[in-house]
Parts: sequence; structure tokens; C-alpha cells
Amino acid sequence: MRLDPEAIADEVPRAVVISSEYSPEAATFVPDSSRAWLRLVVAVVIGSLGSVGMWSVVVALPMVQTDFGATRGTASLAFTMVMLGFGLGQVVTGKISDRYGIVAAIGAGIGILGLGYIGAGYAPSILAFILLHFAIGLSSAATFGPLMAEASHWFERYRGLAVAIAASGNYVGGTVWPPLVNFGMQSVGWRTTHVAIGIFTAIAMALALVVLRLLMGAATRRSHVNAAPPLVDLRLSTNALTAILSLASISCCVAMSMPQVHIVAYCGDLGYGVARGAEMLSLMLGFGIISRIGSGFLADRIGGIRTLLIGSIAQGSALLFYLFFDSLTSLYVISAMFGLFQGGIVPSYAIIVREAMPASEAATRIGIVIFASVFGMSFGGWISGVIFDATGSYAAAFANGLAWNLLNVSIILLLLLRSRQRLAMA
Repeated sequence: MRLDPEAIADEVPRAVVISSEYSPEAATFVPDSSRAWLRLVVAVVIGSLGSVGMWSVVVALPMVQTDFGATRGTASLAFTMVMLGFGLGQVVTGKISDRYGIVAAIGAGIGILGLGYIGAGYAPSILAFILLHFAIGLSSAATFGPLMAEASHWFERYRGLAVAIAASGNYVGGTVWPPLVNFGMQSVGWRTTHVAIGIFTAIAMALALVVLRLLMGAATRRSHVNAAPPLVDLRLSTNALTAILSLASISCCVAMSMPQVHIVAYCGDLGYGVARGAEMLSLMLGFGIISRIGSGFLADRIGGIRTLLIGSIAQGSALLFYLFFDSLTSLYVISAMFGLFQGGIVPSYAIIVREAMPASEAATRIGIVIFASVFGMSFGGWISGVIFDATGSYAAAFANGLAWNLLNVSIILLLLLRSRQRLAMA
């Protein structure tokens, strides 16, 4: 009788496959192996490239607003659209990743990303520029939520750290892209800069995806088949927990969006110049990388819910400082604090999903929660611009962010108390 190696692999837990890191016949990997870490490095590269749409529009906002003669609120809709596209794409590419693998999910959007940027560079009106940013966001979605979900399948002992590192690609991009985009716009204009971004990202992401595909080998569609069952039981259905986490992510990201979306314009309004604002955004996201990696270490020790609560409280504290200090030096310091405090928040949602939901639905469920967070970023970026137009100041916008942050803290506290009740009854 001839045995099917793949069928055998499906029946054997990954933790006991110790003969080698990779078996072509069984199409499985040892968790936390050197090959898994190599994949993670490539994932960060892809994430940093695919996240460009979130940051280029922030830097370009003042120049595009002036060029088209638009209001601040109207120009901010470009960020809103890129985030809505990015959020909706989390769900779509999450489903593709769960069914066909992460390589297929990322590959589906590379061409659209390039074409979206080239089209934005030739946009004849502010409306066309705004709509094209929806396509930009949609096409790059798989480089965040689904990539975090995929990384969680490669690790067991260091799962929280791996998810946080995978999410750091977004902040690596946020650190590198703003000054590059600002330099390009000052040198050759915003239109040529957008065309150049489209060409470069399409080529670079395609090459990185080829490397990831080689590292994945025959396991491109089988990363989660032998995953362990959920570690945490909050006594909630999967749909109910998804809805609760989605509401929490909306509230925290409305608060998060205020500095990230408007710091460049804010510095311009204060007379410091948009270049200073771009530097602050880069500083903010650079410290966010430290925060994300640190939150991964923390989550591996105290769990995702507690890590999320700590990050949310810290984020609210940093927002409060923006209300009282606006000198150039203080804004640099507060921006660094904000990045250091809030960087681990979004990855914590992915960790909670992996701790409390089935692995086979991880990319889809993480995609839904990230979509909610992106909606919060989109709404927060837009409403902050509207509040500025109505009041002529960002003070009320910062206060609005603080109120939403308080809602987030309240929701996470309720989940934590429920978790403690479950432990007490166990």
C-alpha cells in the first residue's frame, strides 16, 4: 500500500516535524525555523514598499491642495479614499490569502498599485486624484493584515514578535517614504514624483514577491493546516468578538489619525514649514517601529489584550500633550513619544485574533478588524480636516481624538475583565 506524504503531513502536528526545516514531500516547515525568519525579513520589505500610499498622500496634501485650489477638508479625502481602499482590500485579500495563499494575494495588487500612482501623477482634477487613491489603497492591502496573519502561521514560540515585525513594514515605509516624497516633490514636482513611485514600487515588489515565493516552496497554500487550536476563550462567538474588536479598532484609529494625517499641514500652519512636518512624521513612525517590535515581545509574555490596553492608554497620554505644547522642539519630542506609544496597537488586534479565533480564518478575521481600523483612520483624517476648516485650529481635532481614545480603552478594559472572569471560573 502506497502512502500519500501530504496526507500524512496533514495528520502530524507541525511541532513534531523535527527531521528538517523543510520537507518537499510534506510541504511543511518547522515553526520558528531559520527559513521562517528569512520569510519574515522579505515580508517586512514587501510591507514597507506596499505601504507607500498611506504616507505619500500625507506629504503631498498641502501641495496638491494648492495646485487644485481645494479646501483642506477636500484634499484630505485623498487620504480617506486610500485608507478605505486599503481597508476593504484587507477583507478581500484576506479571503484570497486563506484560500490561495499570501503570494497570490500580494501578486493580485502589484500592477494596480503601479498604475494607480501613474494615474495620480496625471490626474486632471482633485476628484480624479482622490478616486485613484482608492485603487492605490486597495492594491496594497495584502502587504499588511494578511501578511501579519501569514507570519503568525510561521511561528509558535515567537508568534507575537513575528506579527509585530511583519506589521513594522508599514512603519518602515512611514519612516523612509515621507522625506523621499518631499525631496521628490521639491525637486521635480508632485506629479513626476507620483509616476516615479508607481514604476519603482511595481518593479521592487514584484522582485521581492519572487523571493518570498521561493522561500515558501510548496507550502504557499498550506501555512495554517496544522495550526494549534485557539489559546484564549473569551466565551464569545467568533462573529461577536470580531465585531467588538472592530469597534475598538475604529475608536483607537480615529485618535491615531490626527497626528499622522495632519502633522505636516499642522507644522505648515504654525509657520515651521511642511518639511519639518515631514521630518516629524518620519520620526513618529521610526519610533513606531521600536514600539511594534517591543509590543511583540510583550504580547508573547502577557497576551494581546493586555498589550493593547497598555498601548491605548499610552497613546491617549501622548495626544494630551499635543493640546498643550506647540513649539518646534516640543512637537519633535511629542511626535517621537506618540510613535513610541502607539506603534504596537494595531498588531495587537492581529495577535488577539490568533489567540482567540481559528487559524483557518485568521487572514479573513484580521482583515475585517484591520478594515475597521482603516475606516477609523479614514474617518479620523477627514473629520480632523473638517474640524480645522470649521474652527481654524487643530485644538478641537486633538480633543476629538482623545474622546475616541477613551472609548477604545473602555472596550479593551471590558474584554480584559471578561478574560479575568473566565480565568476565575476555570
